[in-house]
Amino acid sequence: MGLLSELKLAVPWGHIAAKAWGPQQATPVLCLHGWLDNANSFDRLIPLLPKDFHYVAMDFGGHGLSSHYSPGFAYYQENFVSEVRRVVAALKWKRFSLMGHSFGGIVGGTFTSIFPEMVDKLILLDTMPFGLDHNPRVPPTQQTPHPQGVENLLTYRRGAIEHMLQAEASQKPRQVASPEEMLQGFLKRNSHLSEENARLLLQRGTTEVATGLVMNRDRRMTVPERSISFVSRELFVHSIKQLQARVLLVKAIQGYYNVKKEDTNKNVLLFMEDMLRSILKERFQYAKVPGNHYVHLNQPEIVAGIISAFLQSQEPPPHQP
Repeated sequence: MGLLSELKLAVPWGHIAAKAWGPQQATPVLCLHGWLDNANSFDRLIPLLPKDFHYVAMDFGGHGLSSHYSPGFAYYQENFVSEVRRVVAALKWKRFSLMGHSFGGIVGGTFTSIFPEMVDKLILLDTMPFGLDHNPRVPPTQQTPHPQGVENLLTYRRGAIEHMLQAEASQKPRQVASPEEMLQGFLKRNSHLSEENARLLLQRGTTEVATGLVMNRDRRMTVPERSISFVSRELFVHSIKQLQARVLLVKAIQGYYNVKKEDTNKNVLLFMEDMLRSILKERFQYAKVPGNHYVHLNQPEIVAGIISAFLQSQEPPPHQP
């Protein structure tokens, strides 16, 4: 299945870039990449998926080929969720499926809980549907890189605002690097990527200038913790109850929650799986696969069959109590 076209969708601050595969009249699937990645994240997976779907992979604002946000306009999770709503409005989609990797899964899950009637199926690639509070009992005075849920919500908001102001104040000229320097730096920051796939993401994530390459992404974005709207367990459960979609969670065995080995993360993962299973019942499907956080890009053949079967599956019969 060849790439159909590159898209440029108008938004008030410029445009959202996207790429499309498959027949335009077919069932639509919107693909959301991870933090600081871009739409090329799906280049190797989509050609292995069923041909009778229309796939669109977008670059979030400030990523890939999309416009940067205007000065003073922060990269908060709710703004990325709004981008999804803008994109599907521009594409005139009323109902569609969502596939999200990493941060893209959190954006996709949040969108699906806010606009439940619009999403038919939600595919989560080594991620969770909402940014779950890792440790709700940390006192608000303690400095922590992981913002907390209800107890630490105001501290989190303060940190996000201060981070935005610091990022604006410390803007330096974009760094120019040779292609090899750019590649090695990118691999150092993304240890789960193969060299070939790092090059693939850099193709869309960099621009050639006279003396080398510069990164396209907006450098006001640094760590995802300053953008994610973390939720308490109560809000996590309430949000799952809003979902009308069927949900497929693909967990990579050497993925995100194995890189970060703290017990709290394992507890969070177990809680997430239990809640999805108990609330969604037969609308929830879980698959554990070999591979790391970028298994969909490094070894797409491992996940393609599972995702294809899920996309092509029909609605299960209503649950009988």
